[in-house]
Amino acid sequence: MTGALDGVRVVEMTSVVLGPYACQMLGDLGADIIKIEPLNGDTNRNLGPYRNSKDMSALYLSCNRNKRSVSINLKSESGKNAAMQIIKTADVVVHNFRPQAMRRLGIDYEDVKAINPEIIYCGTYGYSKKGPYGSKGALDDSIQAASGIAILQSMTEGDPRYLPTIICDKTTGLMVVQAVLAALFHKQRTGEGQQLEVPMFETMVSFTMVEHLWGQAFRPPLGKAGYTRLMAKHRRPYKTKDGQYLAVLPYWDNHWKTFCEISERKELIKDDRFIDMASRLKNIDESYRLTSEIISSRTRDQWLDLLGDTKIPFMVVNSLDDLIEDPQLVASEFWQEFDHPTEGQIRLAGSPINFDKTPTSIRYLAPRLGEHTVEVLSEAGFDKETIEDLLKNGEIRSFNSSTGN
Repeated sequence: MTGALDGVRVVEMTSVVLGPYACQMLGDLGADIIKIEPLNGDTNRNLGPYRNSKDMSALYLSCNRNKRSVSINLKSESGKNAAMQIIKTADVVVHNFRPQAMRRLGIDYEDVKAINPEIIYCGTYGYSKKGPYGSKGALDDSIQAASGIAILQSMTEGDPRYLPTIICDKTTGLMVVQAVLAALFHKQRTGEGQQLEVPMFETMVSFTMVEHLWGQAFRPPLGKAGYTRLMAKHRRPYKTKDGQYLAVLPYWDNHWKTFCEISERKELIKDDRFIDMASRLKNIDESYRLTSEIISSRTRDQWLDLLGDTKIPFMVVNSLDDLIEDPQLVASEFWQEFDHPTEGQIRLAGSPINFDKTPTSIRYLAPRLGEHTVEVLSEAGFDKETIEDLLKNGEIRSFNSSTGN
């Protein structure tokens, strides 16, 4: 069985994580992803531990499978022309350059549309070009700051903090996939391509303010922004008697009643402060503090036994290394191992989506820089002599698997 996007060709001109992660997901869905890289490659090739090749780091391996790498100097006329010839064969272009940079290179939407009128052209970068921030550069941390995510930490911890995950890159990557799929659906129905813009800032404000718009959802406001329950300082995993941690959420009224019964604190069921969900929300700090106090009275295993057959949401607190052996992830075959032709045995996270008719798949492991340059240019109509001239003049780069260069 083939993936849902089998037959769709995507030209990717991105680096770091946002664009590569988005295009990897499109590749998992079956699309042919042609990753056009500069002569020195995606900057992420050198971030993180590596085994055999400095330009094949852990982070690069994790978000560049199901792609073919073409290495081209886009700043030269012949290099740009080679890229445009490839783009002629594509259904989708995804880039994460600022619009001004694509205009300077001569690869903006109008340039591409002139040679491929039905193209879907997706730009994903820091801020929408419609606003005054449109020319600003951006990385995950700066978008966490701008979008309110960093300040959320100060509302419980005292100082603004960045989340220790690149949430803006990855969330915006998911939005890119959604946008491209919708545009492909529109194109299938009408034959029309279009230009898409998926800015990080606007994406993350949309993401953050779903619940945190709160009192500001009304005009005039009925209070400040910020979902009260999430701001409670005692909202965190609870420490058990033996120093382990559990996430326990007696959230609904039936959860609270059961929790009070199994913890032998039945008097709390009729306590006016906690008698229903609305009352617990009004007294959320005390509710969480009291839950923490109760959890600390027993060991983790004792709580796991007590909570096991209830409907109360609970879970152990996994370390990152624990996830490798997590029984759910093992049973669902989430982790997949492969023998990379140059990097040896590697582990990858599989796609979390399960299709009945059009399953996702890992068909290519992360490519070496320029591994498919000759192959893709040949497909685009370049003859052997022209390709050899481009190589000799340093306009393109090709990886030779037999020599490692």
